Formats: sequence, C-alpha cells, structure tokens
Amino acid sequence: MTAYLVTILILASISAIVALGLNIQWGVAGLVNFGVVGFYSVGAYATAIVALGGGGAWGGLLAGVLASAVLSALIALLTVRLTDDYLAIVALGLAEVVRLVLLNEAWLTGGPLGISGIPRPFAGLVTEANYPVLLLGMILLALAATLLFAEALVRSPFGRALRAVRDDDTVAAALGKDALSLRIKAFAAGGAIIGLAGALHAFYITYIDPSQFTSIVTAYAFMAVIAGGRGSNIGLIIGAGSIMALLEATRFLKDFIPFLDGTKLAALRLAMIGAGIVLLLIFRPQGAMAEPRLSARASRPEAELKPDRLSERKVLPHAS
Repeated sequence: MTAYLVTILILASISAIVALGLNIQWGVAGLVNFGVVGFYSVGAYATAIVALGGGGAWGGLLAGVLASAVLSALIALLTVRLTDDYLAIVALGLAEVVRLVLLNEAWLTGGPLGISGIPRPFAGLVTEANYPVLLLGMILLALAATLLFAEALVRSPFGRALRAVRDDDTVAAALGKDALSLRIKAFAAGGAIIGLAGALHAFYITYIDPSQFTSIVTAYAFMAVIAGGRGSNIGLIIGAGSIMALLEATRFLKDFIPFLDGTKLAALRLAMIGAGIVLLLIFRPQGAMAEPRLSARASRPEAELKPDRLSERKVLPHAS
C-alpha cells in the first residue's frame, strides 16, 4: 500500500509540474500549446541521452531543461505572430514530428525499443526498494521550487505585462511593451518547466520509449489548468491532484460493477473526468481558484490612500 501511494504522489507531482509550465504559457501569456507532450518527451530523452553519454544524472537533468526551453523559444519565435488557432495547430504538429523522430531515429533515441538504464540522482544513498521514497522527496522539492518560481513570475512586472499582452496586445504595445519578446520568454519558461517534468519522468521510470509519450499527457495538463483555474498556480495544484485522485478512485469500479472489463473501465474513467470538467466549466468557469489580480489599492502605500485633509475642509462662502 505504501508503494502504491508513493507512486500516485510521484505521478501527481510530475503532472502538476507539467501543468505549471502550461499555465505560464497558456494561463498567463495566452499561448495555446497543444504540443505539451512533445516538449515533455524532449526533456525526458535529452536527460537520458546526456546522462548515459557521460553527463551523469545532474548533467542529464540540466540538458533536459535546456533542450525543452531552447525548442520552446525557437517554436515561439517562428510562430508567435500567428493567431491562437494556428499556433495551437503548429504546436500539435510539432508534437507529432517529435514522436516520429523518437520512433525512427534509432541511432539516437533507440527507436521503438527506447532507452533503458537511465542513471538516477543519489541512487547510491539508499537501496533500490527505498529509492522511490527518496525520489518522491526530490520531486516534491522540485514542485515546491517550481511553484515558488511561477508565483514570483506571475506577480512580478513581467507577469503583469504578460497578462496585459494576453488580454489586449495592441494596448500593451501602445504602452511600450514588446509583445513578441514577452511571448517568447513566456513560452521558453513554460517549456523549461515541462522539460524538468520530463527529466523527472525519466528518472522515475529509468526506461523510456515513444509509447509513453501520447496526447493524454497534453490532455491531463489542460484538465489540471482548467480544473484548478487558468492563471492560478495554487489552483492547478489542486486541479492536478483532483484529476489524479479521480483517475485512481475509478480504477476500483470494477470491484463494484462486475461486467466492466479493462476496455470499458478505461473509457468510463475518461468519460467521468470529461463530465466533471464540463460541469466545472458550467458551474464554476474560473476553476477551483480564480486568477490572482493585484489591485491598485493593494499595491499603493497606505499613506497614499488616505484622503487629502485639505480637500475635506469645508469651503465657507465669502461674506457679501
């Protein structure tokens, strides 16, 4: 039972990190990325290749983050002037291109057989049986650090500029904001976080192949952001945890409904999640937590908010 809970927490934490990256891209900057799984797989494969090539686990981790960030910045530079619909199509096409490269370039990626024996950080400190607990602690620390980074970014002037560009890029440009540069930076930052999640996936499984990276990764990330609240980092943590809990809870339905086989159960689980998302969008479209907004009153010093006492004085009429 303990091993099962550790596994669920690891998967939920990795999913939450992916959702944090998507939230920066889509939730804050308004850039629709239907190719999340492509950047996720690039992070995992770059980590595995560099780690096995002599870079070690930490070198592989750095390579996975940088590879995904560079690819994200490049795609943003080439496509960021497109409208949301076309950008989404390009990102979706990129994910398919990455999948085909992973599947066919066996000299680099191992092809359909994948890559095995990926080195793990701190593997020599504990036994193989206890390593998942150590890895869970590392992943939770990575999740906390990523959350703090995302919160700092969203609440910084850079984050406020991103929201301005998302809401109306023409007005933001008129105020002197470089919309193109802001979008490229946001897409690269989100891609780096998604690459980090891919690296942690590689460390946990220690064996990766193209069949692990399907469009369901992208779907779960969007579900987490929608359920938690677009633009809310704390909310999407709740959303990712809720979706994972629902997925695992419905796994035991076959114990109560005897006629359900594996295929029907898988379809029912996804249908229940889809129905839950639809109901959430109807009754609470802002998600579990609304996007935080900084008001002018909250950002100004208290002294500036006090009314001018001179303006409160009554003006007496002049004596005639």
